[in-house]
Amino acid sequence: MNLRNIPFSIQFGIACIGLVVSLLLAMKLGAATIPFSDVWLSIIGDTSKNSLILREIRFPRELAALLVGSALAVSGAIMQGMTRNPLADPGLLGLTAGANAGLAIAIALAPSLNYYGIMIACFVGAAVGALVVFGIASAKRGGFSPFRLVLAGAAVSTFFFAVAEGVGIYFKVSKDISMWTAGGVIGTTWSQLQIIAPVIIMGIGISLVLSKQLTLLSLNEDVAIGLGQHTMKIKVILLVLIIILAGSAVALVGNLAFVGLMIPHIVRAIVGTDYRYILPMSAVGGGAFMLLADTLGRTMNAPYETPVAALVAVMGLPFFLIIVRKGGRSFS
Repeated sequence: MNLRNIPFSIQFGIACIGLVVSLLLAMKLGAATIPFSDVWLSIIGDTSKNSLILREIRFPRELAALLVGSALAVSGAIMQGMTRNPLADPGLLGLTAGANAGLAIAIALAPSLNYYGIMIACFVGAAVGALVVFGIASAKRGGFSPFRLVLAGAAVSTFFFAVAEGVGIYFKVSKDISMWTAGGVIGTTWSQLQIIAPVIIMGIGISLVLSKQLTLLSLNEDVAIGLGQHTMKIKVILLVLIIILAGSAVALVGNLAFVGLMIPHIVRAIVGTDYRYILPMSAVGGGAFMLLADTLGRTMNAPYETPVAALVAVMGLPFFLIIVRKGGRSFS
């Protein structure tokens, strides 16, 4: 059965059900397994021990995982569409590494900086990373090819990771930085979510508004120009959205690669090449994926935690190699 023949409303409804199931499993499972009945009681204001664990620890943590997964998946989908590069991903093209370096510098130079300041530092770092990668990749005549873009991203990511490590060692803040770079959602608080969630939701919302223009860009830029689209303006807006989404994700949980690569390809195999469908499905699919990854990290070696970044990398690297081998054709 061809999944693309299923109406999008049904596909999206099934994806939303999967997201809710993933969230409920994340609430229930962990070092302390909690009944589903207590999950409901915690929502309506119960003050028992289990309800307090859920409200103050698991709820903010899993909402963070959902938001980060959605942000990275949508930003990856936008990058793939805008560059027509099947290997595009914020974690592979230097954006999250740049955001990580910005975060390290902010922690070192202004240790009392509030969360707004941390978020802005991540935005600036992601922007610098994006500009450097795209600048290097497009410096050669003929524009940038997908593989040249990936090579530039790998080199720039390595450089920014070295900058973050060097700053941490020199200013003796490596321990503080490692809490972010581990790529986990441990310790996420409601106050952090109140700052970061509106930014991510706004970024995803604007990207949905521009999904039709992104579809035209992904197919043929000349056609988009012929239809009256201001391609440069659209590209700048989309690049800003990518920086906002990737920077927000790093500010919340640290560096994560491959989420923005895997989810859009899986979604594209289900819904086709129209970004009016790809972006909302990527948001839901990315959120569900991160919830399941975080749940697996908390339960596979309980009561110890397996870093979610390591789990995602184990899944993402084979996926990346398949995309390289196939050139993206089997997923588009």
